[in-house]
Amino acid sequence: MIKEDLKIIFFGTPDFAVESLSRLVEGDYNIAAVVTMPDKPAGRGRQLQQSDVKRYAVEHGLPVLQPVSLKDEAFIEQLRSYGAQLFIVIAFRMLPEVVWQMPPLGTFNLHASLLPRYRGAAPINWAVINGDTETGVTTFFLKHEIDTGDVIQQRSCPIARHDNVEDVHDRLMAMGADMVLETVDAIIAGTVKPIPQDQLLTAGQQATPAPKIFKDTCRIDWSRPAETLYNHIRGLSPYPAAWTTLADGQGNEVTTLKIFATSEPQPMGAGEQPAPGTIQADRKRLRVACADGWLEVLSLQQSGKKRMDTDAFLRGFTLTDGTHCK
Repeated sequence: MIKEDLKIIFFGTPDFAVESLSRLVEGDYNIAAVVTMPDKPAGRGRQLQQSDVKRYAVEHGLPVLQPVSLKDEAFIEQLRSYGAQLFIVIAFRMLPEVVWQMPPLGTFNLHASLLPRYRGAAPINWAVINGDTETGVTTFFLKHEIDTGDVIQQRSCPIARHDNVEDVHDRLMAMGADMVLETVDAIIAGTVKPIPQDQLLTAGQQATPAPKIFKDTCRIDWSRPAETLYNHIRGLSPYPAAWTTLADGQGNEVTTLKIFATSEPQPMGAGEQPAPGTIQADRKRLRVACADGWLEVLSLQQSGKKRMDTDAFLRGFTLTDGTHCK
């Protein structure tokens, strides 16, 4: 089989998936159709917004399917009508068995971690939040339980000390696109030798979860160690962003701040024992006490405002005595 004869249906939604789709299209692989999420209302006007994958597909004349339910019989019959031999899934919903078992050459997924580490919806976030120094990408064949299928290929990627999620996301997006093409070529050539994920665990290791990030996940608990919070903030930056509440000396909430970047953790001075959340600030700098040190805030966003550097925030916001983070 040559790549032009291999019909592929591509499933994906965000920009992370677009990089792989574009590489397939530019490489003259036969994309029979693209499946993505239905358009959703967004913004103040609540106008319908297309997914990144749909925008790319429409611009390049690819058929687009947007089922509300992946179990809808009409959708399933439409999938069958394309006669695709291979499905590729990147950053999409969990597929029902009737879908992922349909193509004769199988359905494979690109996942942004070194499986079985970080199975779940937010693998890049959790790798940075947990202070890992390495992550990677994996292609694997789908099976019943999410992110548990046999591994086709893996490649590792370092996480630098100052990287945030966006930095790691962009590197993995490019690396993943390379691997998607390599995986398709290996499937065409018949050289794939999948490895069960259990065989990738060393003695005593367990698979780790990467659950969806919620608003409460993003709240900063200043009673935690400075190193933990440093990783927490960069692991959520720039999206969805760690946040904290700014309160006055009486404990009344004044505003909410998203925090995008901080300094490296700074040690407490001799004899210093400030309460967690205590703020020290001058006209240009602001730092907040953690359990065992300080974090200087470098970039933030006040509720209802644009993102800005801390010195710009301090020029327009007055910190009264006793103002603190909680």
